[in-house]
Amino acid sequence: MIQLKTMLNCIDNSGATVVECIANMKMKRHARIGDRIIVVVQKSRNLGETGPSGGAGSFTAAKVRRGDIRHAIVVRTTKKVQRPDGMVVKFDDNACALIGKNGEPIGTRINGVVGSELRDKKWSKILSLASQHV
Repeated sequence: MIQLKTMLNCIDNSGATVVECIANMKMKRHARIGDRIIVVVQKSRNLGETGPSGGAGSFTAAKVRRGDIRHAIVVRTTKKVQRPDGMVVKFDDNACALIGKNGEPIGTRINGVVGSELRDKKWSKILSLASQHV
């Protein structure tokens, strides 16, 4: 269950590593797998620096920076989730994938496992970018 001030890992290649939840879009207390939340980037990868060669071609722009406010989809939670077939799923960490306001993912790749509940909530684009889903 993700609520206000919860820290999540960002598992896409958008440039963020750790984000903090600041709002739940469903206006409920907790967000579950597949819910849309608003996050602020707390820690980002240093993609904006030049490489050791120092050439002009070694500069890569980061898609998000520290302090940016973005929308995200919850893809893993540490809270147990019971599925209709009776299976109970629990992940090791809380994780999300950043999306734009139009609903398209910001990153082009998702590293790690995501929950299959995303299919029920119509987030098949995120499922197709992920390497595995459980």
